Amino acid sequence: MTTARHIYWQSTHVSRRDRERLAGHRGAVLWFTGYSGAGKSTLATAVEARLHAAGVHTYVLDGDNIRHGLCADLDFSDAGRKENIRRIGEVSKLFVDAGVVVLTAFISPFREDRARVRGLLADGDFFEVFCDCALDVCESRDVKGLYKRARAGDIPDFTGIHSPYEEPESPEVRVNTGENELEACVEQVLAALVNAGVVSDAVLRS
Repeated sequence: MTTARHIYWQSTHVSRRDRERLAGHRGAVLWFTGYSGAGKSTLATAVEARLHAAGVHTYVLDGDNIRHGLCADLDFSDAGRKENIRRIGEVSKLFVDAGVVVLTAFISPFREDRARVRGLLADGDFFEVFCDCALDVCESRDVKGLYKRARAGDIPDFTGIHSPYEEPESPEVRVNTGENELEACVEQVLAALVNAGVVSDAVLRS
């Protein structure tokens, strides 16, 4: 994609650092990835609740919600998935510039697409959170009945059934959502944010 030569970047008087100083914490992306049913949305919303209670500015971008609006025109082909993640990456970058901790819950099955989003951001701004849950466990949960429909042929290109999922090779956080309790998973993610200096432990415990 190329930018037209008559379009220019408009600078503003308020910088990201100004916004972060006002918020009292850094902006960052928590990118939750994993199979459908791995607990991405559950974990993302639970982490957001803890951060919000501590006064941290947050926003969750959920896969299903985004496809009701911003990405309603996209299908689930490889090309559609890539464009979906590209758009979310750009939106996430804007949130980080606003000094917000944005939590994204998308299967995002391809390493290349996740790496592209990471490349949009400065070092230390992107946290890949791999919700590590075996496919058979995810399918046994099947809260939305998606695996059943996929195996019946009602949903084409379904990750884990017809389309591959490429596990992260070096995620910032690997959370065993197949075996560990939700609260333990939340604490693991929060610890990563504290260790990276996105938020302080004092803020979270206040």
